[in-house]
Amino acid sequence: MAYTDIDKPSDYFNTVLWTGDGTTKDITGVGFQPDLVWAKKRSAAGYHAWCDVVRGGTKTIFSNASIAEETSAVDWILSFASDGFGVNSAGNLNQSSATYVAWNWLASNTTASNTDGSITSTVSANTTSGFSIVSYTGNGSAGATIGHSLGVAPSMFIIKNRSSGTTDWAVYNKNLGSGNKLLLNSSASSSASSYFNSTSPTSTVFSVNDSDTSNGSGNSMIAYCFAEKKGFSKFGSYVANADNNGPMIYLGFKPAFVIIKRTSNSNPWILLDNKRGSYNVNQSKLYPNNTDAENTDTSNGIDFLSNGFKIRRNNTEINGASGDTFIYIAFAENPFVTSTGIPACAR
Repeated sequence: MAYTDIDKPSDYFNTVLWTGDGTTKDITGVGFQPDLVWAKKRSAAGYHAWCDVVRGGTKTIFSNASIAEETSAVDWILSFASDGFGVNSAGNLNQSSATYVAWNWLASNTTASNTDGSITSTVSANTTSGFSIVSYTGNGSAGATIGHSLGVAPSMFIIKNRSSGTTDWAVYNKNLGSGNKLLLNSSASSSASSYFNSTSPTSTVFSVNDSDTSNGSGNSMIAYCFAEKKGFSKFGSYVANADNNGPMIYLGFKPAFVIIKRTSNSNPWILLDNKRGSYNVNQSKLYPNNTDAENTDTSNGIDFLSNGFKIRRNNTEINGASGDTFIYIAFAENPFVTSTGIPACAR
């Protein structure tokens, strides 16, 4: 029996923390050269900055806003390095005494052309960890398809129109189906949508309709695709019980990173990780859809367990009215049991 596809999750995903000092320097400790860096100031309000190898390190988009891509060699990520990334002395990610976090994913450290779909894409893909970054130019046609290079159908993908300053971040999630969407930059509940042409992704392509949000004609588009991998990542759902003794969600691994979103009502996306919240109950929250500083209030938190996570509060953001549905996105610190039979330890 295979317990996990990946024995060392930190080879493919890792979180780093730092305190700004106002100098130009590399942020190290990632453990690999990241292909996607998602960075956020913790100590004060600040934008959620997404930089990736496909677009180039000086191009940034922001999950808390619908604004177009920003190009700057100063404000955000300067470059990708072998163990992290560079930040500028005058930029927004290294202000003196401010605290920061970055979540980092490894794709392939390179790009390749993909002609599987009706639109040719440029892709950086890692089939082992189930992650790819997909760039394409929209053609404004319903039923267009784009190759993702994962070799299996993604469980979730996120699309942003880089050219438009008024388009949302469209989120496909397998638990909601291809006829529904969430918006990463919004607290809105799940709703019906044709963004994905009401067509589930396949092992080679995902589908889009003719909207500017997913396929703007002549617009530069970017998509982040994730396939579930045993012992490393999971994209599931749970039902609330509105009790401080909330549901226990089995993942098959000790989580390093968890995002929760209430889909049946309007509530913000909640992000927790094992570096900012190093003990249970983990209450060190950030919100991907807004600029708020890190929040550590006691009304909202979960336990990170050796095999999943446990809801420990009845707050509406994570355990609302009984019967409400929530989705979650989780990446591993350690598999529950390695491929050689070594179990993970609890916190």
